[in-house]
Amino acid sequence: MKIIIKISLLLFLIINSASAQQLPQYTQYIFNSFLINPAVAGIENYTDVKLGYRKQWSGINGAPTTGFVSVNMPLGNNYLYGNANSFSGEGNNPMSRSFVQEYRAAEPHHGIGLSALTDQAGPLRQSNISAAYAYHIGISSDFNLALGVSAGVTRFNLDYSALTTENFDPTMAEAITTQFKPYLGAGLWLYGPRFFAGISGQQIYAQRISYTTDDQYKEGKLVNHVFATAGYKIYMDDNFAAIPSIMLKYSAGAPLSYDINAKIAYQDKFWVGAGYRHNDAFSGMVGFNVSSLINLSYSYDATTSALQSVSNGSHEIILGILLNNRYHVKCPQRQF
Repeated sequence: MKIIIKISLLLFLIINSASAQQLPQYTQYIFNSFLINPAVAGIENYTDVKLGYRKQWSGINGAPTTGFVSVNMPLGNNYLYGNANSFSGEGNNPMSRSFVQEYRAAEPHHGIGLSALTDQAGPLRQSNISAAYAYHIGISSDFNLALGVSAGVTRFNLDYSALTTENFDPTMAEAITTQFKPYLGAGLWLYGPRFFAGISGQQIYAQRISYTTDDQYKEGKLVNHVFATAGYKIYMDDNFAAIPSIMLKYSAGAPLSYDINAKIAYQDKFWVGAGYRHNDAFSGMVGFNVSSLINLSYSYDATTSALQSVSNGSHEIILGILLNNRYHVKCPQRQF
């Protein structure tokens, strides 16, 4: 008996286990590092809100789409108002050499954050909500170290109505369409006026996952993901800075992957960039700091893998909102 639904289930489980796509990927990781590392929570001197959407492999029916919202902020009035980290007036231009001379390591403080995302690929959807906590300390006059943890829950759902069957299989009557799994993450983030480096683990508490009660199809599992990121700011003059960065990604059962990006920023007004994802895509990026309240960025990935003949590329857009921005800074001071 031909049971297409079983073949589909097995295929999706294999893809999820082998391709390192259990968690969404982001081209603009440098713009929203909080999503991949909880230690970033509270790094800036305002409440940082991000709303984003990614459509991967446009033109392919059922290709992954991701939407997210995140918010993080420092705790404590002493950090928010009036200590050495609170820039006076309109803030300092972080692309200026003078910013390095005036930079001071962060006073010890706490940061908190929340994130929610949904990621759908074909009939599979996962939705996650998690809370994060971080502690930031100055380990020298210029360098800061943050440690962070996150915890939450992920909901997995399989839409059987999106699958086609030739024959009814009685075992599907007991199929598991929705299930919840705990989520844990942790990270470290080292940063200064000219560089950042971080490492984080996501989905640390790996577990089995299956959408059917049939034992022969219970081979699916969640796997650990490790992200390592680093970037450095190269001052070209008092208005322009070049910022190369890299992100390494590893998950159990999949080869090491990497993203290499570089952007050129002008003062605190706008930036343009380009990137390469190993065996997947080249990307172009642009961002605008519209005001001290809103910034906006967009990226486009041109597919280079075997999917290039059917994919129209990937699109990603992120809206940033800077709340409680007392000093009217227009772009991140400590997360560039």
